[in-house]
Amino acid sequence: MIFLFTANIIFVKQFFMKTIAAVIILILFSMEIKSQEVLILAENETPGTGSLTEVSWLIGYWKGTGLGGDCEELWMPAVDNAMNGIFRFNKDGQIQFTEYMVLEESAGTITLKLKHFSRDLTPWEDKERWVSFPLVKLENDTAFFHGITFARNSDTLKIFLTIKGKDGSRIEEFSFIKTLL
Repeated sequence: MIFLFTANIIFVKQFFMKTIAAVIILILFSMEIKSQEVLILAENETPGTGSLTEVSWLIGYWKGTGLGGDCEELWMPAVDNAMNGIFRFNKDGQIQFTEYMVLEESAGTITLKLKHFSRDLTPWEDKERWVSFPLVKLENDTAFFHGITFARNSDTLKIFLTIKGKDGSRIEEFSFIKTLL
């Protein structure tokens, strides 16, 4: 009887230890996946290669959420080595800001460039300045730019954006569904 009791305690202890180890591995694995959602080019690293044809899956009207509000993004087909897009963010039914975006193909790579505008169209950036995100790599229906990732799965689009603030940086997730105008 004592042998069975001791064997059960050993079994429970081993089961408990294996369960804890599995949970720890799962947490570490999910942290690694989260950190891989956004890639950063090292200083002086050459941008990845790609063409606008490889990101044509972005074309269309996307509606979703992010930044605690409602978001819309529209991408037009490429013309003259550029795909143009607009982004609109509203919260509680009021437009907070918009962005004018360009995916530009040049020298075998793509660069995402954008400018922010307040509701009254006051630009956030100087006239000559764009916020630029060079391409890191393309992988199936995922485009990794320096600090921002676009990942499409059928009619859903996830955008992961590194946002830097006073308290460090964080990754903001946007979730979109392809919609008809």
